[in-house]
Amino acid sequence: MVEATVDWSIQDIARIAGTTSRTLRHYDELGLLPPSRIAANGYRHYDRDSLVRLQRILLLRDLGLGLPAIARVLDDRQDAVPALRDHLTWLRSERERLARQIASVESTIHAVEEGGEIVAEEMFDGFDHTQYKEEVEERWGKDAYAASDRWWRGMTAEERSGWQQRQKALAADWTAAAARGVDPGSEEAQALARRHADWLADIPGTPGYGTGAPRPAYLTGLGDMYVADPRFAANYGGVEGATFVRDALRIYAESLPA
Repeated sequence: MVEATVDWSIQDIARIAGTTSRTLRHYDELGLLPPSRIAANGYRHYDRDSLVRLQRILLLRDLGLGLPAIARVLDDRQDAVPALRDHLTWLRSERERLARQIASVESTIHAVEEGGEIVAEEMFDGFDHTQYKEEVEERWGKDAYAASDRWWRGMTAEERSGWQQRQKALAADWTAAAARGVDPGSEEAQALARRHADWLADIPGTPGYGTGAPRPAYLTGLGDMYVADPRFAANYGGVEGATFVRDALRIYAESLPA
């Protein structure tokens, strides 16, 4: 006995997928999603393979791709399972990022309602660091951004947390030293500058990465940016603290080989 093929009407698919019959007909007109059969009454019907294809279309639309680009992707990768596995990996990464965002916002709400301390670095955990993509590329080149982006995305949640804790500890030590009026050229300040340089040297894409120390010009340029950009100055207690970091990094950079 041959088992009957299960399919769904266009109205059923529109309801299940949260779209409209008009959209599905448009996909058919573009060759993106032809129906598996057309009934005697002229209604479009879709089988199991059609549902898999529709899922891929909707996933790609969520990524911001236009319909012509989606058509090219579907043509290039006709085997659905590997393509869906790749997308599943991305979705799991997004789920992890969104979980961190939720925890971050919940923490902020609690701090505001209870009058507690707001930790600036934790407020933006899970937010998309690629918002600075153009700025990084303009300052240090596309290769620098691409390398650091691959490095960041390749980290586990535990590794990212460890890196952020290292950054927070460094920023706190800089802020405390600045508040005590430590001289930028002192042994204490230069030890902080060396820690800062070592921290940067561990980030792929940093000019001088892999050589043990960032390039002097990079360190001095970064220090100038800390002072000029309020987003970065805030990490060191404001402009005054950022100025201390800048001056200490400049002195340290002068001791490095050109």
